[in-house]
Amino acid sequence: MISRPPLRSSTAIALLETDEQSAYRIADLVAESLPADDIAVALVDIGAGRWRVAMHFRAAPDEKIIRALTAAAAGDAAAEALRFERVAATDWVRESLAGLAPVTAGRFVVHGAHDRARIPLNRIGIEIEAALAFGTGHHGTTRGCLLALDSLCKSRCKSRPRRRILDLGTGSGVLAIAAARALRQRVLATDMDGVAVRAARANAALNRAGSFVEVVKADGVTAAKLRERAPYDLVLANILLHPLQRLAAPLTRLMAPGGRIVLSGLLACQANAAIAAYRDLALERRIDLDGWTTLVLVRRRRPDAGVAGRRVGP
Repeated sequence: MISRPPLRSSTAIALLETDEQSAYRIADLVAESLPADDIAVALVDIGAGRWRVAMHFRAAPDEKIIRALTAAAAGDAAAEALRFERVAATDWVRESLAGLAPVTAGRFVVHGAHDRARIPLNRIGIEIEAALAFGTGHHGTTRGCLLALDSLCKSRCKSRPRRRILDLGTGSGVLAIAAARALRQRVLATDMDGVAVRAARANAALNRAGSFVEVVKADGVTAAKLRERAPYDLVLANILLHPLQRLAAPLTRLMAPGGRIVLSGLLACQANAAIAAYRDLALERRIDLDGWTTLVLVRRRRPDAGVAGRRVGP
């Protein structure tokens, strides 16, 4: 995951190696607590369950504040291990992604330009431009959503073409591109971050999905264009528990009867809270990967039409 582009040619950075869940907690808390124009956060999987957190600052940061945020997210030991440096920021986004291997999830393969020629012909390759990346597919939440989408395509595409698809909080646009390429249907993708919107548009064009994917800037579900396209047969929402809870009622109202919603950005321990928030929907599938959970829920056609849930692993 990479949350912003580089800020200037020389940058102050804070570095830390930790476990995956701690890395994401730190990135989320720091990004929520500091102005978006002042910081860029990169997360890179360095193997063996370890992740590198790199925070790039526009100006010299207040180290006490950064350590306090790190401690709140991941404990005092992580805060003490944080080190601050100042480096020449060449293209740190590209450098961070250059060594990442392609990620396979069902029929989808998310990859960088360096692996473009190695994608099998029977797979749907999704190339994420390094300089514009806001999510590379390596995280368990994105992989879980891709696996859920792959399963939905296999089981229901022939019986019910999905003509209305929403990707809420699109980030790099990976899920919107995957849905458009697999289903050959138009997708409305939204994000509250203007830089993410531009990144998703660029990635859609790069993947020959620009005519299928429309990306708009929107916070929540109140945007006029989002509501005009409703009701949705498929909703992809890979965000976080609290916004998913806040949006549960209005998002449910935007779904078509029999429509599916894929929820992610959830720690395994948060799954029940998400299911409770979407109590008007029935759990159809649960995917657990690397401590993260993806849920597939269905809006019943009739109040008594229950759907059995099932759990899968990697």
